[in-house]
Amino acid sequence: MIGSLLIANRGEIAVRIMRTCRRLGIRTIAAYSDADRDALHVAVADEAIRIGPAAARDSYLRPEAIMQAAARTGADGIHPGYGFLSEKPDLARLCLAEKRVFVGPSADRIVAMGPKIGSKLIAARAGVPSVPGYLGEDQSTKRLADEAERIGYPLMVKASAGGGGKGMRRVFQRADLIAAIDLARQEAEAAFGDPSLLIEKLVTRPRHLEVQIAGDKHGNVVHLFERDCSVQRNNQKVLEEAPAPNLDPVIRAKLLDRGVALARAIDYDNLGTVEFILEEASSDPWFLEMNTRLQVEHPVTEAITGFDLVEWQIRIASGERLPALQGDIRESGHAIEARVTAERADQDFRPDAGRIVGYSEPRHLRIDSGVAAGSAVTLFYDSLLAKAIASGATREIACAKLAAGLREYSVLGPATTIPFLIDAVEHPIFAAGKATTSFIADAFPDGWKVARPQARLARAAAALLMLDALPLNAQAPSAWTRLSGFRILGPAGGLSETRLLAIEEGKTVALTVKARSDGERCVVDDEGEIALKVRSNGNSVEVEAEERVLRGVFERTDTRVRLTLAGETCDVGLQAEVALSAGSAAGAGGSGAVLATMPGVVAEVRVSAGDAVDAGQIVVVLESMKLFSSLKAEIAGVVADVSCQPGETVMAGKRLVLIEPKAEA
Repeated sequence: MIGSLLIANRGEIAVRIMRTCRRLGIRTIAAYSDADRDALHVAVADEAIRIGPAAARDSYLRPEAIMQAAARTGADGIHPGYGFLSEKPDLARLCLAEKRVFVGPSADRIVAMGPKIGSKLIAARAGVPSVPGYLGEDQSTKRLADEAERIGYPLMVKASAGGGGKGMRRVFQRADLIAAIDLARQEAEAAFGDPSLLIEKLVTRPRHLEVQIAGDKHGNVVHLFERDCSVQRNNQKVLEEAPAPNLDPVIRAKLLDRGVALARAIDYDNLGTVEFILEEASSDPWFLEMNTRLQVEHPVTEAITGFDLVEWQIRIASGERLPALQGDIRESGHAIEARVTAERADQDFRPDAGRIVGYSEPRHLRIDSGVAAGSAVTLFYDSLLAKAIASGATREIACAKLAAGLREYSVLGPATTIPFLIDAVEHPIFAAGKATTSFIADAFPDGWKVARPQARLARAAAALLMLDALPLNAQAPSAWTRLSGFRILGPAGGLSETRLLAIEEGKTVALTVKARSDGERCVVDDEGEIALKVRSNGNSVEVEAEERVLRGVFERTDTRVRLTLAGETCDVGLQAEVALSAGSAAGAGGSGAVLATMPGVVAEVRVSAGDAVDAGQIVVVLESMKLFSSLKAEIAGVVADVSCQPGETVMAGKRLVLIEPKAEA
């Protein structure tokens, strides 16, 4: 058995692996980048070691940095977790060369099944059918376009080398194909270092099913039943469960048999997952890909089998036989996992970032978390914060426990998907076990929207929190003190009235804040007047209005207040009215302004001041948490201003490019 283990990963999976290691008496070593110096996995480990700068390509994706860290700390083995280097053969080969245990399959198995193109060819030889498509070596744009015409629309452009929804684009018409190929290549290169693509027929309403398999170095291969991971957004899983609901026994038998057959075909020697899609009204599951690593959703399999899959990985990698053979593996009950991510579900799941100022986990769920109060959520890595897992004797019990537990789960700071997850779990389609990969579109055809009955009050409270942070004498020269409506109360030294602009969700609202003799203040907006009192202590806030007292937490910068009040989150930019020039106000509200749709890093700027542009032309490419978004000009005209540069980190709503209409040019 391994005596010490370096976890070459971060976040919730690093903490999860450490939990098993502690039970087995294995010393744990955390690897961390500069962005993760104060992360939870660093605090939980027995020892931690720096591996490089914040960007994953300079730290978690460098095999040599991981091996140097293992050598310096005397680690017997390395666990790659999932993502990063988990499906790269380089790390497994280096471990073999340096006589360290790699907790995963042999390098040649990773090579065989890692690229989607190669894995489909192996599956065909093993008698496992795949989704129809193009798997050729010719990667020219022309050849891909020709094959797309042969396959027909709709189709999927997909990175050969990776997973996790990176490098994938759905294409419904010919006009969108070239842009989809370009973006998929960029994402594939950035996330996996390999721009190779394949094209598949897009099955628009399938179920996404997968088989958990395990093999050892003694020739034994087993399955640990199946999972259903059909609920997805942007090609990434949201809800996963085991066993798959409403699955015909004949189809289930095919699924399990094909998963094991593929693993046997390559003498697979650790944990892995064989993924399939099942077209509506079909009885023949198609092979999609094989993940030669631990899956994010492995806890639901643990819940129904009673096995610790990380322990299985460690024992198999150490040369032991499988902890159980097929006849000894049983399933019991039902389990569902919800991925809690730092995203705005009401804005097409755009990533969010910031510091978590309050954190509380539910009592009756298993929570695999990588964060705590004080954790910084950055744009450098995936948006996953934690996983909430509910299990019960029946699926109905598991669903009810998950929804109830999510209501108790509090993550205050960046926006999270918790409110969406509650609605999704309780939706009749999911409750009936009939979800396909189109679930979100079917359940929320106009997009999921969060109910925010306290939005107006929260915005008013945010304005007062900003004003309360100003120096009492208000004499320091600033945009705030240059305001003509700014009056100072002589004896109290506080502000009696000021006008400011609140910018939230791309909309600008004019506010006037007035002091009242009863100690309350009122905020006047376009809907009228709100009287309220705001008391803060550290990051905690108490808001009193209309004889109600609401409590929450907040985070404040020089220009923004992020406030969570009564479970609702408000993120509002605040500027003194005089600080916003007429030109920038026009730009912010006009269709000539190209705004950052999410927090991110500017990957490309494709225009310069003075350039003529057409409506629909891509002007900026934004990268956020490994995903690329093309920002397009809404109007034709001339570029008047470019206020960003490649490599710059920008917040959502920042104006990146301003275009003057042709008539004004």
